[in-house]
Amino acid sequence: MLVSIFNDVIGPVMRGPSSSHCAAALRIGRLARDLVGGTPTTLLVEFDRAGSLPTTHDSQGSDMGLFGGLLGWDADDPRLPESAEALRTAGADVRIETVDVGDPHPNTYRLTLTRGDHRHSLRAISTGGGMIEVIAIDEIPLSIHGDYHETLFAMSAGEPAAAGRATAERLVAAITALAPGFEPDAVAVAAADHGLFVQVKTHGPLPAAVRATLAAMPGVAAVAALAPVLPVRSRRGMSVPFSSAAELLAADAGRGIPLWQHAVAYEMARGGLTEREVIDRMVQIVRLLKHSIASGIAGTEYADRVLPAQAPGYAAALAGGRLVGDPVLNRIVLATTALMEVKSSMGVIVAAPTAGACAALPAAVITLAESMQLDEEAMARALLAAGLIGVFICTPWSFAAEVGGCQAEGGSAAAMAAAGIVTLADGPLAQALTAASLALQSMIGLICDPVANRVEVPCLGKNVMAAANALACATMAQAGFAEVIPFDEVVATAARVAKQMPRELRCTALGGLSITPTSLAIEARLTARKAACGAGTCGCG
Repeated sequence: MLVSIFNDVIGPVMRGPSSSHCAAALRIGRLARDLVGGTPTTLLVEFDRAGSLPTTHDSQGSDMGLFGGLLGWDADDPRLPESAEALRTAGADVRIETVDVGDPHPNTYRLTLTRGDHRHSLRAISTGGGMIEVIAIDEIPLSIHGDYHETLFAMSAGEPAAAGRATAERLVAAITALAPGFEPDAVAVAAADHGLFVQVKTHGPLPAAVRATLAAMPGVAAVAALAPVLPVRSRRGMSVPFSSAAELLAADAGRGIPLWQHAVAYEMARGGLTEREVIDRMVQIVRLLKHSIASGIAGTEYADRVLPAQAPGYAAALAGGRLVGDPVLNRIVLATTALMEVKSSMGVIVAAPTAGACAALPAAVITLAESMQLDEEAMARALLAAGLIGVFICTPWSFAAEVGGCQAEGGSAAAMAAAGIVTLADGPLAQALTAASLALQSMIGLICDPVANRVEVPCLGKNVMAAANALACATMAQAGFAEVIPFDEVVATAARVAKQMPRELRCTALGGLSITPTSLAIEARLTARKAACGAGTCGCG
């Protein structure tokens, strides 16, 4: 699937501490719900012992997101913190187990769920920033990213793959005849020794009457319809003009087109959108982010977190002239703190590029734009430019800390923010790429080690560092500093370093600051408080 700025980089709009846990799990849950036709009555969730989820699924929001998705909720639904109780109230019998299965991806979800006569298994991975891939249903390998309407036709027992291909051809012909305008964008036969699916991808949902007719065709045993979970859909014949910085420079051919204009052209090609639609979508995100920053500065409350609300105190110190240093940088620190505290209090944020690194980019861009008296459209252009840098990172690599450490989250955010800052100043294309390269170079090797399994410490400091790094590298690029190593090579280096990192240093709560005595004590205290709240004995009302 081709990367979209709105799907993969500046998004999703969500609640929760972690996009690769909360938003991704919710999307997996939504697809699983569709698979069984509604809220399941039984649910078994299995996590591989060697992956990242056994130690993080509760505290970083995987359970919350998954259960919300199984209930059919959206990623920004205010009820998400109560999703576990809501799922059980809906009558679901839920079990979560740790197993030894050797899943190659650290963020692998294995679900077995039933509803009435429906019983299915689903295996999916969270690939970073809220993005997912379903890699097997009923232990039949396939690929679903949530960017299409998917109709799965389960073939009768004993049907060989050749028969499945023949049935696929009949299904396509029938869909074309019965539902003009719904010609499949893609058709695949997913087969294993014990069964097979014909997988049909369409831009819109097949009408129920058409599905019923197709279900009655010879060889078809059952039909499931899975709705898309991504905001920007895919389509047949889709292509993008470039997918790396080198390809971008070749396409620009020395014309010096601003990075944000290339970003608009990219998203127009990827999403089938007009220029106005692309810019307006990002303006809406800017407005949401400004509201979230204001909410954080006003103060947030949430019991299950490490830090109290610190943004109001910082705002008071700033207003009282008690802080040293540059006033703009101080306001960036304030906005960064505010966004991180909104995230940790289950407020609405934008994963940009992830929830754990949600603050550096928007805090830097919005604060600087306001200091320069620029409007929301200028902020949107800067975020689009930053988004294209993110495309060049996640196309060959990942934003997931479980895959790449915090260099994949904070490092990516810094690179994106540096390019966005140059864009605010109307800097040329080469200057924006230089700033991004310098920023990512200086954060290669950064580990992910959240204290007490909450995405707060040292995550707040790393977001502040990423924003300050972006500002410094943008000014260096403006002054003519050389990046020396081209951006694509820096991304490839970060990916190579990630493979050399011990898994304990990639967001597993098994290394770094996360295993200090203080961290373990904080985790024990928060766990006890959560248990007391569940029992109604915490006294918090």
